[in-house]
Amino acid sequence: MESIFVYIAKSAGLVTLFYCAYYFLLRKETFFTSNRWFLLTGLITSVILPFVVYTKVVWINPAPIPNLNFSDTNLVQNIENKTFEINWLYVMLSVYCIGLLVFLTKFAMDFYSLNSVLKGKKVHQQADFKFIDTNENIAPFSYFEYIVYNSSMYTPAELENIIEHEKVHSDQNHTVDVLISRAFCMLFWFNPVIWLYKKAITQNLEFIADKEAAKKLSDKKAYQYTLLKITTHESCVAITNHFYQSLIKKRIVMLNKNQSKRRNSWKYYVVIPALGAFVLLFQAEVVAKEKQQAVKEVSGEIESVDVYRIKKNSTDAELKEIKEKLKSIHNVDFEVSDVKRNAENNLTSIKVAIKNGTQLAQSIQTAGDHTIKDFGVIVITDKKGKKNVGIQTSDEANISKIAVSKKISSLNAAKNDNCKTNADSKTVVSKKLTTKIDTNVNDNTNTSTKTNSNANTNISTTVTIDTDNKINTKVITTTNGSVIAISNETKAANKVLESLVIVDGKEMPRSFDVNDIDTKKIESVSVYKGVEAIAKYGEKGANGVIEIETRD
Repeated sequence: MESIFVYIAKSAGLVTLFYCAYYFLLRKETFFTSNRWFLLTGLITSVILPFVVYTKVVWINPAPIPNLNFSDTNLVQNIENKTFEINWLYVMLSVYCIGLLVFLTKFAMDFYSLNSVLKGKKVHQQADFKFIDTNENIAPFSYFEYIVYNSSMYTPAELENIIEHEKVHSDQNHTVDVLISRAFCMLFWFNPVIWLYKKAITQNLEFIADKEAAKKLSDKKAYQYTLLKITTHESCVAITNHFYQSLIKKRIVMLNKNQSKRRNSWKYYVVIPALGAFVLLFQAEVVAKEKQQAVKEVSGEIESVDVYRIKKNSTDAELKEIKEKLKSIHNVDFEVSDVKRNAENNLTSIKVAIKNGTQLAQSIQTAGDHTIKDFGVIVITDKKGKKNVGIQTSDEANISKIAVSKKISSLNAAKNDNCKTNADSKTVVSKKLTTKIDTNVNDNTNTSTKTNSNANTNISTTVTIDTDNKINTKVITTTNGSVIAISNETKAANKVLESLVIVDGKEMPRSFDVNDIDTKKIESVSVYKGVEAIAKYGEKGANGVIEIETRD
């Protein structure tokens, strides 16, 4: 729902931009026809441009994450402490809908009034025009091919001036402009600029009709007197091009004004850089993606690397085939669930669970209305026949090619059924396998080095299996602003390694337990490991560093 208000705000901003350009640069120019198309272009642009979005990908280096323990009791406690809050988005949407309904009702009433004027009247057809001579005391007006007037109220000369004026409106389809501007006033009724914009459109249409009608009339002064006489009529139909307009003085001034110099047409192009700035500032979608570290030399202990790719267009039969191969070749259990597809039968959601003995790997992709990103199931077999499984979800274009060790590259896949490498997938292979799960992912990007409490709720889990040090690390992070529990213990080789904890820039003692911090007060969490931690904090950061910023 928030995106609706963002769209409305952007559209209103574009309308304001075009109106300011017209008011300050073009309003006094006599390029009336060009002004007409400029104003219409402004309305069309304000509808279309907010939908135009270009994606800018920012690649960041991957960073390890320390251990975080998520307490279910904290979650229950936070849910219980929630109080009733007014959803102001729904309130604003309700106000907007009420306003829209009012103006739609007003438009329906105006249309009914117009229909009552036209219905049942005698129509005189002449060329492409339909003339209606009415007895009602209303100002002359045109509505598409209809031209309505009361002949008893004017002299023949005045009536000729009026009809020539309305013919221009009818011939150039000015009614379309009036209806479009009226529609925008209904949709963006809350924006005061749109009402000024509508007034500018109708006024410019009168300038066009006055200019073209004066060319066909022999007495230009008599035409101006007719304008003054029509000002006495106060009754007019709202959704039509009516001869009477309140700013008669401006019409007479523009009618007698000399033609603007052609070199002044540069003013129309001033809006182009402003539109470019709008796109750069508001229509750029920055996507952060984690770089995949390529391994240029794989240890000679690796016997084979098997990759089974799951694509957005993978069928149920192909998924079943992958399951059978993993079971028959590697004795790996492969289960697929939560499968959703779009109209093109492409995957928009999938959950994959892999089990290899006690080793578990899982991937969840939910892309909403979009298709998922391709990913692969990796099975690495060492010389002793031990198998490690993992899931690779990186983009192919940003993974360096693997230079496998001579022992592997010399293997002949045709002679060895246990060595299968899918040419369609570029896979990063090492002794450490990392599987990432994200339960709320649209772009399949897994970056979780910093948690901000103002972000939307997004729970992600990272499971790391290290075959050398026998370290099993489970990371669960929630960014809803209130549920964050952290543990700074890392168990390795039956030893307890405590990470350095920095709270609001102050170093905490080794005995400090971060679980003592009220999770509601945590603003952000940054974590560092390895070289990065040592470079920032020296030897004290050898076991990793946790930086915590609180709201206080």
